[in-house]
Amino acid sequence: MKILLSNDDGYQALGIVQLYDALKDLADVEVVAPEQNNSAKSNSLSLYSPLYVHRASNGFRYVNGTPADCVHIALTGLLGYRPDLVVSGFNNGANMGDDTIYSGTVGAAMEGYLFGVPAIAFSQVEKGWKHLDSAVLKAQQMVSELLKRVAKDPKPWLLNVNMPNVPTHQMGEIKICRLGRRHAAEKVVTQQTPRGQTMYWIGGAGPAKDDAHDTDFFATAQGHISVTPLQVDLTEHSQLQSWNQSISEWQ
Repeated sequence: MKILLSNDDGYQALGIVQLYDALKDLADVEVVAPEQNNSAKSNSLSLYSPLYVHRASNGFRYVNGTPADCVHIALTGLLGYRPDLVVSGFNNGANMGDDTIYSGTVGAAMEGYLFGVPAIAFSQVEKGWKHLDSAVLKAQQMVSELLKRVAKDPKPWLLNVNMPNVPTHQMGEIKICRLGRRHAAEKVVTQQTPRGQTMYWIGGAGPAKDDAHDTDFFATAQGHISVTPLQVDLTEHSQLQSWNQSISEWQ
């Protein structure tokens, strides 16, 4: 089996280094990851600037682009083969609820899914890599089982996984969850440059707004591993008939 491994924190991030060490015992793993931190780049592709690929001393390949760039060029010519699974992570921080819309970690996995390859994104809930070894061990176990599933049925799927920063013996069960929702982000932060210009920094993410018992927010707060199957179709299917009626009245 072959795995394409990427992330959004950059090829030197501890999360991807340790995840690679765990997954290389399960399959042939090829790393193609961003050269620099590309958090919150979502599914962005670099269409108006060239991309360059370099190989690090540890064998990882890194790209001067976004997470989606990395997976895109890997699957469209760089690798020369089709991997059985795309894995993205570990991310340094949560990707739950609305985070998934912005997440470069999820964006990398989603790019694989868009090409018809099963994909999974891994994140730790808190920043700082605390108990990363425990999270990586759980990820290794999950990927081992998922590879068995892929061998039987290669139909693509997309999973978003968030793990609490706790030791293995304190890690709860795997819970299948829906995405929660956050409140609006905090107010933009402004600063003055030495030349008197105003700089704007995007504010921090808001607190959980919808953290009901069936959400990823609730599961991880209880010490469990949240797993959310994602889809790409953004159509509001329940509103199709209503809008069709409204449009017909306009014409």
